[in-house]
Amino acid sequence: MQLNKPLTLPCGITLNNRIAKSAMSENLSDKYHAPTQVLINAYKNWAKGGTGLLITGNVMIDAKAIGEPYNVIVQDESHFNLLKKWAETVKGTNSHIWPQLNHPGRQALANINKEVVAPSAVPLKIKGGGMLFAKPRPLQHQEILDIIERFGNAAAICKKAGFNGVQIHGAHGYLVSQFLSPYTNQRTDEWGGALENRAKFVLEIYKDIRKKVGSDFPIGIKINSADFQRGGFTEEESIEILQILDAEGMDLIEISGGSYERPAMMMGDVKKQSTVKREAYFMDYVEKAKKIIKTPLMLTGGFRTVEVMENALAENKVDVIGLARPFTVYPNLANQIFNNEITKLDVPQPKTGINAIDKTNSLDIAWHEIQIKRLGQNKAPKRNLSAYVALFKTLQKGFKR
Repeated sequence: MQLNKPLTLPCGITLNNRIAKSAMSENLSDKYHAPTQVLINAYKNWAKGGTGLLITGNVMIDAKAIGEPYNVIVQDESHFNLLKKWAETVKGTNSHIWPQLNHPGRQALANINKEVVAPSAVPLKIKGGGMLFAKPRPLQHQEILDIIERFGNAAAICKKAGFNGVQIHGAHGYLVSQFLSPYTNQRTDEWGGALENRAKFVLEIYKDIRKKVGSDFPIGIKINSADFQRGGFTEEESIEILQILDAEGMDLIEISGGSYERPAMMMGDVKKQSTVKREAYFMDYVEKAKKIIKTPLMLTGGFRTVEVMENALAENKVDVIGLARPFTVYPNLANQIFNNEITKLDVPQPKTGINAIDKTNSLDIAWHEIQIKRLGQNKAPKRNLSAYVALFKTLQKGFKR
């Protein structure tokens, strides 16, 4: 079985197998933005499931820039003991755990952030939800340098706490992605304009992290194949960025796509028909990338059958299979696959029957957050959970806690 084969990353660290839990929204910190026991328990349960790599949900690197009300924040060692407990969830297993480090930029809820910053003053345009996000203020040069250093500091703290690696969130319209995209980065200084300048932010983040964690600590990145927006980050530009990151020594590149405005990672209208038939949303892109870079590639989005996962690995189209939502209803997923107990992943899609609500991704995110919380409470997944329960949770996010 291809899925059960180990993978050695460029830094020399080996993942036990080719299945990875990709990041999901968790919203399970306490009011001080420290990991809760519920969050820690969820990862203990996932670690027992035999997965090679567990990538956490968003870990914010700055308390002044929070994506969701209950994101974990790592900007100093205030909650170091709890971070150690979180890292220790994989102890005694063959799993690795990497925090996903992030800054939301303009995708920060206005009610929980005093000020919202971004590369440029380009507001979010979300039908029915734009009022939740304030128009961002352009970052000053020194503030950009401060954020770069915060990524490096957070990574160093995570390493000290015992995590096995880190992932930079450079996709889905968050700050790194905003710098890469000409739609959201309209700067005329050294951080904007030509792709080389727009890429400088993510490159400096990688270099600062590498300097602080050393050469043998895995650093990964999640990056968009494209923004799927007019005037945005294109597939051609994305391929160029992959080549730059490959040359710098990145250990694992996860491919996704879209943003809050255009959530391609969730919506079917941006997927090519040929890709839909093959399950994996961004397979066409990954096949191109695999031919020109050496860095291992992880593809997340759409995989639902073991046969398709196996074929993608066997045909050398991808190196790691990323799965997210299936882990909320199959917490023992990898072991079940390796033991031939499951061949297809059946993931419920919550529906209220109200089209305007059902076609957004907020409802789906909230439904799976509830399942993660149940896992952390050592409860079984609740497949028949009402979509209206998730809707209520979504509405709660719109109010200050």
